[in-house]
Amino acid sequence: MQLSLVRRQSTLAQAQAQREILQGSQVPDAPHFDDALTQHKLPLLKAAGVQVLQINVGKLCNQTCTHCHVDAGPDRRESMSRETAEAIISALKRFDIPTLDITGGAPEMNPNFRWLVEQAHALDRRIIDRCNLTILVANGYRDLPQFLADHRVEVVASLPCYLEDNCDSQRGDGVFQRSVDALRILNTLGYGQADSGLQLTLVYNPVGPSLPPNQAELEVAYRRELKSRYDIVFNQLHTITNLPISRFLDDLLQSDQYETYMRKLVESFNPQTVSHVMCRTMLSVDWLGNLYDCDFNQMLELPVAAPSRRIENLDWDALAHRTIATGRHCFGCTAGNGSSCQGAVVS
Repeated sequence: MQLSLVRRQSTLAQAQAQREILQGSQVPDAPHFDDALTQHKLPLLKAAGVQVLQINVGKLCNQTCTHCHVDAGPDRRESMSRETAEAIISALKRFDIPTLDITGGAPEMNPNFRWLVEQAHALDRRIIDRCNLTILVANGYRDLPQFLADHRVEVVASLPCYLEDNCDSQRGDGVFQRSVDALRILNTLGYGQADSGLQLTLVYNPVGPSLPPNQAELEVAYRRELKSRYDIVFNQLHTITNLPISRFLDDLLQSDQYETYMRKLVESFNPQTVSHVMCRTMLSVDWLGNLYDCDFNQMLELPVAAPSRRIENLDWDALAHRTIATGRHCFGCTAGNGSSCQGAVVS
């Protein structure tokens, strides 16, 4: 079933269709991820505590990117309520989770975004805003950069290339120039400056069905090109592999590249990455308050393995050492140098 048809169905039906595809109907001889672990004499994935509470506050976004695993866009209406936001802050008060990682969609478009930041800042938590940059120069949001700086929020910003044509081909016409404008504003406020304490991380996703290049080498190129072309500075670069989920999966199917890409991920499995994958120290929360091991499992409706799967009933003992729900999409996080929301996991 093509996802272009699935999108006219419910989110649950879409997730079910994606799971069926990833179970291997197009690549019947591809191993399950757990089989690969067994083959390399590795244990099944288990959590090692919760260092990051990543919350997806909804699918509303001012962009429609081809690689988006959330299927976010301007026409989406899924948005986290104040009640769920309050349950998240309550969990932060009850448990020693050092980092609140806010994503979307464009998370800043959620009406509770600033309240969540203010509350987490008051609790002295590290706060990450996964930002698409263009929202910072959109009407109604131009005061956001100052708000983020005032609350010492780390900005993790998507910029899939330092070349305009490549960036716009993935994210839409005009996105690159608006992103440059936003980065200059952030730099003016101190983001990316060595001694400011305001962290600016850029994120690279491949433009197409390939693995990211070496993260350290690409960071050198980004730093050189953005400085020389636009006088932009940043603290670090993360490379993230595109996972075959939602819109990117749809594109792979339509271009008849899904089988080739899936085989590439499987054949590039790196056992050294397994102990460092992000799901081992992360807990993901969707816009309704349901719990997942990661944002990718969230999009596939693979719930966390715990008696309670709701943020308001968060059971630390059950979650801190839980078994992680896996599938063939997990090969995306363990291919090559690995991939996580914190970038490559091995050098």
